[in-house]
Amino acid sequence: MLKPSDLPLICLPVDLSDEAAAKLLEFLQELTEAIESQYYAQLTRYYRSTHHAQQDLHTSDPTDPPF
Repeated sequence: MLKPSDLPLICLPVDLSDEAAAKLLEFLQELTEAIESQYYAQLTRYYRSTHHAQQDLHTSDPTDPPF
């Protein structure tokens, strides 16, 4: 039975020329840069809150046993 992780979100062509693979990568990098630029504030807030939450887990009382 298929699990959700078995299904790709997108279908990538299998047989790409070297040039087409390079252009696809360039496009994806430019798309990533545009998304990071557009959502910079939201991404920064998210990663800061996630980082602080992880630090809180590691800065708990060291004498307190983990279990």
